[in-house]
Amino acid sequence: MNDELFEWDDANILHLAEHGVAPEEAEDVMLGDPLEVGFEVVDGEARWSFVGETSEQRILRVVITVRGGRMRVVTAFKPSARGRLLYLRKKAGEQ
Repeated sequence: MNDELFEWDDANILHLAEHGVAPEEAEDVMLGDPLEVGFEVVDGEARWSFVGETSEQRILRVVITVRGGRMRVVTAFKPSARGRLLYLRKKAGEQ
């Protein structure tokens, strides 16, 4: 895991595990070329949502916030069919 760019602790690692996602997979998505699909403020904290793929071509939705200059993955999970389709269309347009 990249501790220079990402903030990890037991809480977010365990939350990702509940969704069957490893921290390295969330990092793969964020270090790739993900599609931003949303922004919201939750309890005063800005959160961005992205859809992208891991180095193993697994498509995931990753929600992050920024704390102390590092990305903190709030959650990651399989995207909706619409989110997956948006990402695949974007990817196809870039090739």
